[in-house]
Amino acid sequence: MRKLFSIVFFLIYSVNLTAQIKIELETYRDPNQIDIIRDKWGVPHIFGKTDADVAYGLAWAHAEDDFETIQLSLMAGNGMLARYKGREGAQVDYIVRLLRIPELVEDRYERDLSADFKKVLQGYCEGLNAYAEKHNNEVLLKNLFPVTPKAMIRYSVLQLCILSGADKALSSIFGGTVPLLENFKTQGSNAFAFNSKKTTDGNTYLAINAHQPLEGPVAFYEAHLNSEEGWNILGANFPGAPSILHGVNEHLGWAHTVNEPDKLDVYQLEMHPKNKNQYLFDGNWETLEVKETRIPVKFKLMTLSAIRDLHWSKYGPTIITKRGTFSIRMPAQMDIRGLEQWYRFNKAKNFTEFKAALEMRAIPGYNIVYADKYDTIYYISNGRIPVRPKGYNWKSTLPGNTSKTLWNELHPISALPQVLQPSSGFVYNTNHSPFHSTEGKENPVITDSTMGYETLENNRSKRWEALVQPLNKVSYEDFKRIKFDRQFPSTFYFPYNIDSLFLLDETTYPDIADLIVQLKNWDKKGDATNIGAGTFFMVYHDIVPKRSVFMKQGFIGLEDAVGILRSTKATMLQQFNRTNLQLGEVQKLVRGNVALPLPGLPDLLAPMYSIPYKDGMYKGNQGDAYIELVKFTKDGPIIESVNVYGASARKDSPHYTDQMQMYIDQKTKPMTLNKATVYQQAVKKYHPL
Repeated sequence: MRKLFSIVFFLIYSVNLTAQIKIELETYRDPNQIDIIRDKWGVPHIFGKTDADVAYGLAWAHAEDDFETIQLSLMAGNGMLARYKGREGAQVDYIVRLLRIPELVEDRYERDLSADFKKVLQGYCEGLNAYAEKHNNEVLLKNLFPVTPKAMIRYSVLQLCILSGADKALSSIFGGTVPLLENFKTQGSNAFAFNSKKTTDGNTYLAINAHQPLEGPVAFYEAHLNSEEGWNILGANFPGAPSILHGVNEHLGWAHTVNEPDKLDVYQLEMHPKNKNQYLFDGNWETLEVKETRIPVKFKLMTLSAIRDLHWSKYGPTIITKRGTFSIRMPAQMDIRGLEQWYRFNKAKNFTEFKAALEMRAIPGYNIVYADKYDTIYYISNGRIPVRPKGYNWKSTLPGNTSKTLWNELHPISALPQVLQPSSGFVYNTNHSPFHSTEGKENPVITDSTMGYETLENNRSKRWEALVQPLNKVSYEDFKRIKFDRQFPSTFYFPYNIDSLFLLDETTYPDIADLIVQLKNWDKKGDATNIGAGTFFMVYHDIVPKRSVFMKQGFIGLEDAVGILRSTKATMLQQFNRTNLQLGEVQKLVRGNVALPLPGLPDLLAPMYSIPYKDGMYKGNQGDAYIELVKFTKDGPIIESVNVYGASARKDSPHYTDQMQMYIDQKTKPMTLNKATVYQQAVKKYHPL
């Protein structure tokens, strides 16, 4: 991949990232008519006359809290990241060009997006540009501004292509040499809902629980949006999004989790033996479309240009490698309305309106768990799934020489796995099989194997099932206890069998007897003071570098287990000089100068995943993140939430770390959609000026 970005041409000029800039604003609204209310936790509650006014205020408030991440996200979606981050950003810029995202947005923006949503996009851009003009010393890349609605849509299309697996496909085609865009990807999550058939008080409950990276472009930002045009919602979004991505309004709420149907296909083309730009298709030699692109790349105080040819076949983006020529095809690359569909979810007042928004089929993935004040609960494993002919292995590389594999239609929403108002009184998803989303015969069934839906179970799904099964009715206290559970099920459900770690005889292996005993005595809880959890944590991180081997064989053998424990013990002694480590001694929640003992382990209902920190310790980087719990009552939704760090990513803000201890203690803060209450409890009120 390095050769791909070899510098062949110099365009030299000085780059001053803090240069004074003047942005010509095309403004249609009066910021004095927009109120930003900050509550005691710094969460922004934004009020305006129109939805576009509120979008303006959202952009301003989010920029106050995390302008840097918003800019980096928009740079990525608009093929400008290499101008700021150099070679690292060039990988992203190449993907944007290869997928023809700018051309797609240019072609479809005017005809595909509705007029009212364009006003929302315009309002958001005005707010962001106004902030950039007022705080030009914070601008990272002057050419990024003024941001336009099309720039926002380009970034959303990139995100949804990554959600569909574009980066993994490209990495595989290039033989694993393309870095995966992990910082731009969403990951796990839990979502579940109970209606009056299952709750003790007759109310409907909804758990919105994202397991995201704790920081970066897909870390959730909490906000409350309220306009006189009927927009009143509290929830969370990503940097650069003009609405809430999952949350609750006065009538209904929804949560997302990541799903894994087959959203992308890879084809190997049959190339002409004497012409590298021709491929066989239905018996005829077709010519690849070729376009040269220049990618500006920051290099010290200069910007250099990398030149790359982009290829395109009838299937889509095409890559020529030593191993062959491959094309990829995905529905995410064929629609630009994802952000508008989320906006329609925001404005829905009942299930009929929510379902109508779902019928847009613009969001290419995500499970959805829905609940409303009318006692409706619903689950769907949503996706833009191609209608594929039988007779091909759609999970593998496909023949790229026939129109038989060139699909053009999508399955209707009605064909996707879903459950509405089950008699069990609950629906749930923990990134496991959509065919096990409630109880018994009302579960969806597989109707078309070419959709490629996952059928796996995991530790979270089995633990959730074990917690709910004995409960005839679920109280709100039960609901919260299930959400915050930190215990593995009685039998592990990792992708490969790890039982051998718990079957060793300590008398046979005296050199690792202490670790064997600690694992055997472990209650399978992920509490910060738990020594067994600390041992398992260290063992897990010794397994991770070898997991591809264990995935292939399906289990960890006894000899493997002995080797892992010996390696783990050596690490413990080297880093900590002892082996009886509590989980919170080795895993920390870190931000700024705050480092707290952090509970949670991979694939718990309240999970945590960590990366190396310092002195042998690790810090959480992904897992139980934004949490919003909702009870729909006759008097309106009762809402509580917590975010992992706080409302602001600014190091000098009092809200940079003020939710950390609350998060660790699994406590929440009360939130409200009531305008009068918000103003009454306001800590700060101002206009975006």
